[in-house]
Amino acid sequence: MNFDSRDRLWIYLSGTAILVITLWIYFVYFRPEWKDYQSDFRDVVAKRFGPDRAREIPSGIQQVWAKDLNRVDRCVTCHLSAEWKGLENAPEPFKSHPREILTKHPVSKYGCTICHGGQGYATDTATAHATTLEHWEEPLLGKELATSYSVSDRKALMQINCNICHRYDAQTPGADFINDAKQLVKQKGCRACHTINGRGGVIGPDLSYVGDKSTEQYDYSHLLGVKSVFAWHVAHLKNPKSMSPESVMPTFGFDSHQAQSLAMLVMSWKRSDLPITYIPGTALGDRPTPEEIAKEQQMQTGEGAFFAKKTCFICHDVSTLGIESATKIGPDLANAYADVQARFGRTLEDFLASPTGTMAMVLSTQIHLTDAEKQEAIAKLKIAYQKKLEQDAKAAQAKK
Repeated sequence: MNFDSRDRLWIYLSGTAILVITLWIYFVYFRPEWKDYQSDFRDVVAKRFGPDRAREIPSGIQQVWAKDLNRVDRCVTCHLSAEWKGLENAPEPFKSHPREILTKHPVSKYGCTICHGGQGYATDTATAHATTLEHWEEPLLGKELATSYSVSDRKALMQINCNICHRYDAQTPGADFINDAKQLVKQKGCRACHTINGRGGVIGPDLSYVGDKSTEQYDYSHLLGVKSVFAWHVAHLKNPKSMSPESVMPTFGFDSHQAQSLAMLVMSWKRSDLPITYIPGTALGDRPTPEEIAKEQQMQTGEGAFFAKKTCFICHDVSTLGIESATKIGPDLANAYADVQARFGRTLEDFLASPTGTMAMVLSTQIHLTDAEKQEAIAKLKIAYQKKLEQDAKAAQAKK
């Protein structure tokens, strides 16, 4: 083969390759993924409901404009059956959406992505679901992500978005993970150290809008496995010092379900400009219950009023002075006069003058006591301890 023949061969091969590439681009452009889904959907409908019903199915890009939310979602281009009846058991993307949810969250008003996440403008699966899409922080909160995060309930992650509207609900039907987390926040007294929804302490960071933090703001250097905000929160909740070595947050012994539930809750705490009609009920703030208010007022005027006014009751009982903590994070201070000596080998006076551990953080950031107030606290704790000894003596006598 001479030189000219080789040149002609390369030209022919190059031309053929360019033609193939051009045809492929042309095919992809004029035969995108959603066209195949729409074609397959017509076949499904024709088999189940007849050809006449299949001919009624719209063609082309479909979208929902949720005007009040300023959202445009094209998910219905592939998920054409979202509001259909009779396809509840069909495979995705042909499965009907659960009717009980749509009755309160119609597609025309809410769209799709405000609940499910994902990229509403996209028209192909990869970019619409956005689970691995770079620079997009609202992936589809579905099975793929749940599997990646080892969450047993594949629909659970969507509760993060549910709570954006239902933030101030004590309990939200169908949001079991979020409901469990809200109970844990109350039981464990998270507000003793953290401000949440405008109420709480200042020892730890304000969590009211922690869900707004971007993924780049987290330190993943101590995190094993998947590097994500969700995984960071789960690891931190299980063992705070493993993620933040300088943390004074105690280890509560949360199991995986509890840690995952709390991670979903804190990720849902975002600033929101939702129209008022999207907020269920009338509670537009997180306020103490009437029972909590009455109890606090009672403690503010009783024998142990000092410990109520100084907010010691958030973490501690002072049982013999009528002070009751809802959280009971710390020990009963009725025993403090002797307990401090037993635990730290120091007198109560010495400990308050130079506290250590968690109390050093509390007394330097949240509860500020003057020298006179420290003396008042010591005097009252002596009275509380004396009453405890008297109560114990009476109880012992009653048993004889």
